[in-house]
Amino acid sequence: MTFPYAVPHDPPLFLAPMAGVSEAPFRRLCRRFGADVVVSEFLSSEGLRRGNERTLEMAAFAPEERPIGIQLFGSDPAAMAEGAAVVTEVFAPDFVDINFGCPVKKVVKRNGGSGCLKDLGLVAAITRAVVDATRLPVTVKIRSGWDETLRDPVSIACTCEDAGATALTLHARTRAQLYSGRARWDEIAAVVRALRIPVVGNGDVETAEDVLRMREETGCAGVMIARGSFGNPWIFAAARALLDGFPAPAVPGAAERFAVALDHARLTLALEGDTPKTVIEFRKHLGWYMRGLPGAAALRDRLHHVNTLAEVEAIFARHLESGAALAAAS
Repeated sequence: MTFPYAVPHDPPLFLAPMAGVSEAPFRRLCRRFGADVVVSEFLSSEGLRRGNERTLEMAAFAPEERPIGIQLFGSDPAAMAEGAAVVTEVFAPDFVDINFGCPVKKVVKRNGGSGCLKDLGLVAAITRAVVDATRLPVTVKIRSGWDETLRDPVSIACTCEDAGATALTLHARTRAQLYSGRARWDEIAAVVRALRIPVVGNGDVETAEDVLRMREETGCAGVMIARGSFGNPWIFAAARALLDGFPAPAVPGAAERFAVALDHARLTLALEGDTPKTVIEFRKHLGWYMRGLPGAAALRDRLHHVNTLAEVEAIFARHLESGAALAAAS
């Protein structure tokens, strides 16, 4: 099955749309490390139609991020259509993605995100409205259902396809599960068999080996990586190597991790402003980059209190110097 936009590799690897994570700096970094397609943080259709400044800022992207999709959420078909029209005319991404998967309470309480899955008529109406409002391909991201009683990913997926979606991503959990339990990859395989459009698998892809296994077990046309990318943009290069039949590159050590974390931080400060607030918001990324390193807990504790990039650089330099000293003494 062919994606409705050009992808660099088959199967393509996607960076998932994640609030507070899939911002422009991280999208660019993941593209550098081998992500084939990136998707924006989910954006409010109401914010777009009303010209909200922050929402419009979040929709902006650089040419090196392509192919990129901008993801919209909302429960009003008319507002979703207007939001899609704004995105199309102002930003012209490669595709528009509809969020039928977000489980966050503040989104679903207004029937946005996975809240829409309680009403397949609404799912169809939103999808058709967005398709009619844009010249761009329209894709959707869904969960397997609202809860176990409404768990029916094949019906949801077929509803989206019939309404005009040109590709679909399934996170194989219900909204009620949030991120607990295990994603049911057998449901991804069932949706792959049922649809004529490309299906992207999502859920519990934590390692490069998981990417290969999901592809083999489900037959999905692409794999979307979410939490497995946190502090780990290298996952895309490792997964591509395995998919192409080569050994995965060595796991990066402290020096490489620190260098990439600093690159990520500098780009974030350049785009968001070199302020203590930006650094404080970036602390979560710093913590993720420390995973698996010797002394990670102590490093995370120190990084949790930084307010400037200079403090981060000093912590990294001291850690590398102490490691070199220990190696010399041994």
